[in-house]
Amino acid sequence: MTAQVRTVDGRVAGERGQATRQKLLDCLSDMLSTSPYRDVKVIDVARKAGTSPATFYQYFPDVEGAVLELADELASEGSGFAELLAGRSWVGKAGWQTAQALVDGFLDLWKKNEAILRVVDLGAAEGDKRFAKLRVKLLNSVNGALAGAVKDLQSKGKVDKDVSPAAVAGSLVTMLAGVASHQKGLQSWGVKQGDLRPNLALLIHLGVTGKKPTR
Repeated sequence: MTAQVRTVDGRVAGERGQATRQKLLDCLSDMLSTSPYRDVKVIDVARKAGTSPATFYQYFPDVEGAVLELADELASEGSGFAELLAGRSWVGKAGWQTAQALVDGFLDLWKKNEAILRVVDLGAAEGDKRFAKLRVKLLNSVNGALAGAVKDLQSKGKVDKDVSPAAVAGSLVTMLAGVASHQKGLQSWGVKQGDLRPNLALLIHLGVTGKKPTR
């Protein structure tokens, strides 16, 4: 069942109102891909959506409030992150394929949602607990899957019991997110795009299994 959409004053929005609200969010998302977050103004979003600032304020208190809505939708959907490791093995050659699939999928999904994720990262870095919470929510599925993989390998005697699954998973997810958000910077350091993914996959495999991959 779809959750009810409400206006700022608490009224339930009708079908037309929901469509208007979604159009405002879509226009804001488009603008974030080409303009710095703090340069986006309510009047510009409203104009792009073919409506008025007064209508914008019926659904959102300000641009930041609308950005938080976009980020929350992305985090709630998981943006596909949850499916990256579903049903995959970390044993033998399959483990190398899993590491590669995770890196490819993670970087591609990050690029697809780069505009809003850039704002989430900025808000979290500035200490805004709302954005920090959304960032954690977004990455929870990958973090949980990696921690579960390490625990499973430990139960089979393939990973040292002194290894902390939570610490390993958290470190690997942080590395993935950091690389995903700084790919252009890495290129300026001489990192070739063709070298980035396989080497990142190698680090992921080593982190989870403690071993070099079987290729």
